Amino acid sequence: MFRTCLRSIRPIAGPHAKPLSLVKGQFQQNRTLFTTPVVRHKHIDKPKPGEEIKVTFILQNGEHITLDAPAGASILDVAHENDVELEGACEGSVACSTCHVIVDPDHYEKLEEPTDEENDMLDLAFGLEETSRLGCQVILDKSMSGITVKLPSATRNIQHQRPNH
Repeated sequence: MFRTCLRSIRPIAGPHAKPLSLVKGQFQQNRTLFTTPVVRHKHIDKPKPGEEIKVTFILQNGEHITLDAPAGASILDVAHENDVELEGACEGSVACSTCHVIVDPDHYEKLEEPTDEENDMLDLAFGLEETSRLGCQVILDKSMSGITVKLPSATRNIQHQRPNH
């Protein structure tokens, strides 16, 4: 690519152009680096008394953890806020399946239908079941109090890294 850039610079420079080595040196010094901000999960506040939604996580080792969550939070946000080992490598942008959870059948019926994007990512999930969903796409409301989600025995992380939360 560097050679292509130099070839395109030479005709513009004209007959009084500096030697190639100087152009190369100038080119390397004038590089611009563009970055984008890292998406982080939002901080969720503790629910007000009487407004909490009970969420039970069943971990890979069979341990049950019941937590209070506010309405409007996702399963992934609740897990990360409470140090539950639910990965979420894409930070909730529906670009992976690492926040895959298995929802109890009673509450699965109350959830909105998954989008096409979510279904595409679920096709990549390890241990897919009939009631599988992405934790980042399950947004809690009062009707879901008592929901139980099971974490699969493994995840398929194509990025091979875990975000720090």
